[in-house]
Amino acid sequence: VVICVLLIFVIPIFEKMFSEFGKELPAFTQMVIDFSNWLKKWIIPLIIIFAIIVYIFRKFYRTERGKALIDDLILKSPIFGELIRKVAVARFTRTLGTMISSGVPILDGLEIVARTAGNKTIQTAIETTRKSISEGKSIAEPLGESGVFPPMVVQMISVGESTGALDAMLSKIADFYDEEVDAAVEALTSMLEPMLMVFLGGAIGALVVAMYLPIFTMASAIG
Repeated sequence: VVICVLLIFVIPIFEKMFSEFGKELPAFTQMVIDFSNWLKKWIIPLIIIFAIIVYIFRKFYRTERGKALIDDLILKSPIFGELIRKVAVARFTRTLGTMISSGVPILDGLEIVARTAGNKTIQTAIETTRKSISEGKSIAEPLGESGVFPPMVVQMISVGESTGALDAMLSKIADFYDEEVDAAVEALTSMLEPMLMVFLGGAIGALVVAMYLPIFTMASAIG
């Protein structure tokens, strides 16, 4: 936003000043001015196109097929996918463990957890698990077959089932993944903040150099 404001409102002021000098501008300065003029001309159509894309995306995401496709792509994304998966595992194990320890039947608990999963792919995996349990299977087997939950989680749930301490094991998994989420968020923040600062600093610095370059050139010529 800051860069767009500079390009649309500040750069034209310098352009008007440079045009009064009647001198040929450095290539870098001319390139920035040309981009500023292009952005001023197309900013409204670009905003309209962006709004249309957002509207179409939201409409598509509200469909069953769209939500399933996009949520699956989100889980497979290289940076945020693993973080979202960890958040989902922590939420799933924490909620289900609390309900089981409170005496809620596991089938009812899975139904509630599926509705609050927040991701269609994970919701489908939980619903499939619930159906398998109603057919006599264990909870760990269909969770492992879904490919959504990490093998360690599936193995720990299997141990909890076999020892009769599923709620306690789910709580341990939730504690572990809560710590994993906190560490992942901290690492992601520490990585993104410097990158954002470098990008903004570099972009604004480039604009400043582009606008003052003709002034320095003319000053050296006069000198």
